[in-house]
Order: sequence, then structure tokens, then C-alpha cells
Amino acid sequence: MTRQQKIVRIILLLMIIGGLIWFSRSYLNINPSDIKEWILSFGMWAPILYILLYTIRPLIFFPASVLSITGGLAFGALMGTVYTVIGATLGAVVAFLVAKKLGTGLIKQKDGAGKVEQIQRQLEKNGFIYVLIFRLLPIFNFDLISYAAGLSKVRLLPFFLATLIGIIPGTFAYNFLGSSIVSKDPRIIIGAVTVFVVLTIVPWYIQKRWKAKKNLG
Repeated sequence: MTRQQKIVRIILLLMIIGGLIWFSRSYLNINPSDIKEWILSFGMWAPILYILLYTIRPLIFFPASVLSITGGLAFGALMGTVYTVIGATLGAVVAFLVAKKLGTGLIKQKDGAGKVEQIQRQLEKNGFIYVLIFRLLPIFNFDLISYAAGLSKVRLLPFFLATLIGIIPGTFAYNFLGSSIVSKDPRIIIGAVTVFVVLTIVPWYIQKRWKAKKNLG
């Protein structure tokens, strides 16, 4: 594959991703309550449908936060978290594999000890740590991490495990928030909002400290 062909493939891939994001934001503006009613209409199959929706979600860039809150509304904080973690992890793997397939040949190691090659070696060696940090800290978009990892030297197993572990705190926060709305108990709602704020601010604070130390180093 020539350099020009690689550039064309990258541009096409970015155009497809950009188009999907635009379509999602423009035409898939559905609120969690509507999705909850539709999912629960499937009865005993509702959890499987929910997991399936979350699995294919990255392909259309539907907002993960909306589905996570829906999980809490439909299944409660505990089971909503379980189903969301399963679906989100499977969805991340799908995005990873799609990027790996489409990106084959786009990222190649170069001769010499260039910076690109060094980063690729670090991702291959410490992929679990990098992905775990990105999942725990709201540094980048959830789906972009999955696609970027697929285009990098991160292996599937470390990516899978880091995603599975790293998304649990944030997933619980969104599901707890969703379930509290159903309860209509002011104390539960206040508690859910508090948990959500803490689990959102703490990673943000750690991220800022991490960046500050990195800049000083």
C-alpha cells in the first residue's frame, strides 16, 4: 500500500466516523425514559436487548451516558450497572476490532528509533495501564479510546480487561442516577447526585494533577 493510499484510507475512515457522530447527534436525540419504556416492552428479553443495544452503540456513536442512565431507569442501580458493564465492554471490543480491521496497514513500525515507534512499543507493552487510566479518567471520548486502541499496538486481552475494570465506577454513577429518578425519594436522589458528582469530580481532579506532574517532569 502506497503512502497516498494510506492517507486516503485514513481520510475516509475519519469522514465515516464524523458522519456517524453527526447522524447520532442530529437524528438520535432520544431521552432515556422513551428508551426505557421500549426496552421493558420486551419483557424477559429486555436485559438481552439492552446489552445488544450497548454492544452496537459505538457503531452509530449514540451517547453512552444516555444508555447508562436508561439502564438505571429500567433495571435499577445494581443490575443496570451489571448489564451496562457487559454491554459497554462488548461494545468497546466491537469498536476495537472494527478499527483493527479497517486500520490494518495504516500504522506500521518505522525503521529507526523515532518517537512514533517508541509510543507504539509503550502501547504494546503497557496497553493495560494506558487504557485503564483513560477509562477511569474522563480524558477522551469513550468510543475514540476504543477506536484509537484498535489502531495502535494495544492487544485485545489487555484492552478488554482494562475496559472491564475501568468503566465500573462511572457506569455505577450513571445507573445509580437513573435508578434514583424512578424511586422519586428525595434522599435517594440527593445521594445519587452526590455519588455522581464525586465519581465525576475525583477522576477530573486526578487527571489535572496527573497532567500537572507530567508537565513539571
